[in-house]
Amino acid sequence: MNPVSELAFFTQLISIGSLAGTAREMNLTPPAVSKRLVQMEKRLGVRLLNRTTRSISLTAEGETYLVNARRILSDIEELERQVSSSRAEPKGLLRVNAPLGFGRTHVGPAVSSFAQRYPEVEVQLHLTDRPIHLPDDAIDVAIRFGELPDSRLIARKIAANRRRLCAAPRYLEAFGMPQSPKDLGGHNCIVLRQNEAAFGIWRLSRGKQSESVKVHGSLSTNDGEVALNWALDGHGILMRAEWNLANHLRSGRLVEVLSDYETPPADIYAVYLERLNLSAKVSCFVEHLREYFRSHADGPGDSLAAWQ
Repeated sequence: MNPVSELAFFTQLISIGSLAGTAREMNLTPPAVSKRLVQMEKRLGVRLLNRTTRSISLTAEGETYLVNARRILSDIEELERQVSSSRAEPKGLLRVNAPLGFGRTHVGPAVSSFAQRYPEVEVQLHLTDRPIHLPDDAIDVAIRFGELPDSRLIARKIAANRRRLCAAPRYLEAFGMPQSPKDLGGHNCIVLRQNEAAFGIWRLSRGKQSESVKVHGSLSTNDGEVALNWALDGHGILMRAEWNLANHLRSGRLVEVLSDYETPPADIYAVYLERLNLSAKVSCFVEHLREYFRSHADGPGDSLAAWQ
């Protein structure tokens, strides 16, 4: 039995969920299916399944084998599509990673419309704010703010984005509007922690002049959504990407602070391995994201000037 056939046999067995069902699907006898599984386990030197007369369940080794078998079969399928230049209809498994808050608000709805448009693609969306490392984390496309410096990766710009300073009107009524970056030192600033520091460094520039301000406050977190809710509750000034703030700036629940100063850009990129550059499912997904953020997503849009 060749290795690819073994992978396909095992994934089919797990998908059907029983030896008898697999035998019917493959037009074999149950003893023949059982023998094939035993031969696999003997060759590998491990037990892949726990089985009784009524059910089967994966061992730890079987779980590892299944995850990688599905990935390898998906890669083989994608390779064949690339070689045959059959890019019209993307198919197969697409694994996408995105930051938690942005993923819930924007990437999730984009995936929904993508799935309606390309029903042959199975999308697994994984949301996390921890850094991921392609290809170690078995992700096809990662959505990130800012380009990644890894030369093995391709970063396609999905949408322009910048960070903005903002606060709730009631906070500004109580404590005043800062007039310059140095005024931030006297304000309660909500710090998004990237490490264990209890303060943040905010960089602002105007023209050729740039300032780095150490800010601190009574609240800090490593979760952007939590920080945003604190700002909405009037706890202080927040620096956040404008795609996360758009709704609240438009509604007036947040007011921009120091709007005549520039902050570091946080453009949105789809990042993937160079070998996936010709992948139909990846290229179609990236183009769909670009189109979605231009026309559907609740982002900054053309009303940017209205906030200032």
